[in-house]
Amino acid sequence: MGWLDRIPYTILVPFAVILAIMPLGAPHLVEKLRMLFAGTLRRPLDWFDLVMHGAPLLLLVAKLIVTARR
Repeated sequence: MGWLDRIPYTILVPFAVILAIMPLGAPHLVEKLRMLFAGTLRRPLDWFDLVMHGAPLLLLVAKLIVTARR
């Protein structure tokens, strides 16, 4: 996982947090996860929003797990 090691926490943490909570009124990530579990996530734009807002958070979790295992 060399490419994951090259991503600094100083970039990844703010990026993950900002995208996870944006927009502040009703975060897309929370809304899209609710739609996913309810079975109403159907439109391609909804899937794109889920990936865009969730991917940095998943990268952060993966980096934390890899770092903890070392």
